Amino acid sequence: MARENHLEQAKQQYQAGRAAFERGQYRQSIKHLETARQYVQSPSSLGGSIQIWLVTAYEALGERDKALKLCKQLVRHPDMDTRKQARGLVDILEAPRLKKRPEWLVQIPDMQNLEDSNAKMQPAASTVKKAAPKKKKPTSAPPVDWSQVNTKDNGFVWIALAAILLAIAAYSIF
Repeated sequence: MARENHLEQAKQQYQAGRAAFERGQYRQSIKHLETARQYVQSPSSLGGSIQIWLVTAYEALGERDKALKLCKQLVRHPDMDTRKQARGLVDILEAPRLKKRPEWLVQIPDMQNLEDSNAKMQPAASTVKKAAPKKKKPTSAPPVDWSQVNTKDNGFVWIALAAILLAIAAYSIF
């Protein structure tokens, strides 16, 4: 009974950690994932998944050393999928960092305190007016200058027409 309870708590913490990560709340994600890791056996598939997400959360928070250390441990994990993901992540984490100019990057803020600030704010959606869709003007084709068009009889037209008629006649006979 206690084991099932631990497994359920691990799953809940794991899902909460993933959700926090996807919201950009990396510190909160790490807390949930570390709690989940305590409730589940590390060699299991779920334990491996929790730890892979933990590696990703560490890296997102800028704790590359912690991420790399845990990832190197996961390369020897009993679960094949976990080992495969860990090998790929080790390659990424050990790759040399490129020099980046600040103007090339968009700073993504830590969303940890977003919920507190959202509770204090009034929704401003009611004051936003939607722009009326622009009506497209019907476009007309430019007029044709018939003096520029070659209207002389072309013998090819008659040959093509005869070939089509022969093909239709041959098809209807057979």
